[in-house]
Amino acid sequence: MNIGDKLPLMDVLICFSGAVDMASPVINDHHYRVAFIAATIGKMAGLSKERLGHLIIAGCLHDVGAFSLKERLEFLNFEVKAPERHCIVGYKLLDMFEKFKSPAEFVLYHHTPWDNGKGREFNGREVPYESHIIHIADRIAVLADKNREILGQADHIKDTIIKKKNTQFMPELVEIFEDIAEKEYFWLDIVSGDIQKLITKFTDLGEFEPNINDMLSIASMFSKIIDFRSSFTATHSAGVASVAVKLAELSGFSEYECTLMKIAGLLHDIGKLAVPEEILEKPGKLTNQEFNIIKSHTYHSYRLLSSISNFDDINRWASFHHEHLNGSGYPFHLKADELPLGSRIMAVADKFTAIAEDRPYRKGMEKDRIIDLMKRFAQNQVLDNSIVNLLIKNYEHINETRITAQAASGDEYRKVLLT
Repeated sequence: MNIGDKLPLMDVLICFSGAVDMASPVINDHHYRVAFIAATIGKMAGLSKERLGHLIIAGCLHDVGAFSLKERLEFLNFEVKAPERHCIVGYKLLDMFEKFKSPAEFVLYHHTPWDNGKGREFNGREVPYESHIIHIADRIAVLADKNREILGQADHIKDTIIKKKNTQFMPELVEIFEDIAEKEYFWLDIVSGDIQKLITKFTDLGEFEPNINDMLSIASMFSKIIDFRSSFTATHSAGVASVAVKLAELSGFSEYECTLMKIAGLLHDIGKLAVPEEILEKPGKLTNQEFNIIKSHTYHSYRLLSSISNFDDINRWASFHHEHLNGSGYPFHLKADELPLGSRIMAVADKFTAIAEDRPYRKGMEKDRIIDLMKRFAQNQVLDNSIVNLLIKNYEHINETRITAQAASGDEYRKVLLT
C-alpha cells in the first residue's frame, strides 16, 4: 500500500463482516444476508444512496457486540430474549470510528419492537428508521433456512412477518416486504453464493472510501472485536501493535510504514474469530486437535485480509507472524528468504507480548527469563536475531510502551463490556 492509496470500504466491510460470522457454519453469511435484505427494503423505501450505504454498514456489522458463539446462536431464534446488551456493546464499538457513528445508532436500536408506534422512541430518544429496517431484515434472515429449498419457505416466512405487523415490525416496512416477497429472485438471492457481490450493487460506498488514518481507526475498532471475545487476550493486539511499531521505527521504517505496521499488529489475529472461545479461554494445555484449530487462525487471517485491495504488505506482516526463519512455522512453512522484514518484526512482537503480558491464569514472565527465551528463539532460527537484539537493547522502553498500550486497551475493555 502506497501513500495516497484509497482502501475501498466495501472490501473492508465484506472482510470484517465475513470474519465475524466465521465462528460456526450455522451463522455463516448471516451478516451478509441481513445487509442484503435491509438494502433491498431500504431501496424500495426510497432511501438515498448515502443512507443505503450507512444501512449496509449497519447490516454487515449489526451483531458485532455478541462475542460468544452461544450468544450468536441464541439470536437465531425468532423470538429473542434480552438482546439489549449486544446492541449496546455493538454501538460502543462502531461509535469509536467517526464514519460509523450513524450505523452505530442503527445497531443500538435494531431490536426495538414497533409496539404499535411506541417504537418510534426508546427512553426518550428517537429510534432511526433504519433500525427498524435492520430489525425486520434480521428476523427474515433468521427464518430463512439456507440449507433447505428456499422458495418453499417463502409463504411461511411472509405469514410469520405479517402476523407481527404493528406489534414487532413497522407496518410500512411489512408492506414493502410483502411486495418484495412475491418475487422469486429475492429469495434466491438470499441463499446465493454471490450475496457479497449482490450487496455491492446497491452502492459502492465510494463516498466513504477510507484513507490510511481512517483504516487505522477501523483496525483499532476491529481489534476490540477480535480481542474482547476472551479476557485471556483482551489487550493482546494492542500490545503487539505497540511493540511492532517501536521495532519498525528502530529498523528504519518511515512514519507511513509504521502506520501500516500498527494496522497489521491490530489485525494480526483476525483469524482467531474462527476459533471457539472455549479453546481461547482454556487455562490448561491444549489437545492436539485444539492446537490444530488454533494453528488455523493465521491461515484465516491471510485469506480474510487478501480480500482487501492494496493490503498486500499489511497482510504479509500480519498473517506470517507464526512463520519461522527455519521453515518450521505455520501455516505456509515459509523460510527466511520468503519472509519480509515486516513479518519478522511482527513475529518478534507477537512472541514477546505473549510471554510478557499477564493472563488470568498466569503472570507475565520476568525480564531475565524473557530475554533468555527470546535469545533461544533467535539461535534456533525461529525469530530474526537482529530484531531480537533490537528488542533486548531497547527492552525497557519497548516494554513500557507495551504496558501503556495494554493498560489503555484494558480500560477500553472495561468501558465497553463492564459499564
